[in-house]
Amino acid sequence: MAPSPERSRAWMDQGTDILDRALAAADDETLLGPTRLEGWTGRHLLAHLAANADALRNLATWARTGVETPMYASTDQRDADIEAGSTRPVPELREWYAASAAALAADLDALTDEQWQRPVRTAQGRTVPATEVPWMRAREVMVHAVDLGTGTEFADLPEGFLQDLSEDIRAKRASTPGDHAPEVSGPPAQVAAYLAGRGDGAGLTTADGSPVPTLPRWL
Repeated sequence: MAPSPERSRAWMDQGTDILDRALAAADDETLLGPTRLEGWTGRHLLAHLAANADALRNLATWARTGVETPMYASTDQRDADIEAGSTRPVPELREWYAASAAALAADLDALTDEQWQRPVRTAQGRTVPATEVPWMRAREVMVHAVDLGTGTEFADLPEGFLQDLSEDIRAKRASTPGDHAPEVSGPPAQVAAYLAGRGDGAGLTTADGSPVPTLPRWL
């Protein structure tokens, strides 16, 4: 479940700032190396983030025009575009990321109240109002700022965002067959990291005292 549109947009803008700082802290050589996402270098992650902004711009276009404009032609095409993007020089990828992020923000700013309510379809096939687009981007920039592995951790993300993220992940895992997340308690950063499949659950407790199971990566 997405937070309110105003709250989502605030998280998107703050998350973009956090990611920008994480990228600024990484030199080009660092981005040639691995990230915390298995099989992905910094260039893969940058290509994904840039392409994601472009894909969400498609949803903004859909909301503005009412003409169906999917995020991606297909999952295979999405993956192929990321692989192709990961071969581009790092300075070029930085420029693509910055330009696509700015363009997405501008596109969202231009939507009218009526256009914000138009239904669009996510890459996972869910039909949602366009008001969910900023939340979709907020999750990407916040979580992937941590995945980049240049010093940003879940504990560095806003606590309110971590709580919103945890609620969203719980709801999505609960609606996915075979992907149930137990009720766990502990520090918000550790709970969010665990639910996102980026923590082993150490230091967390379950309501019934059972062991904390390992969860697959989310997002």
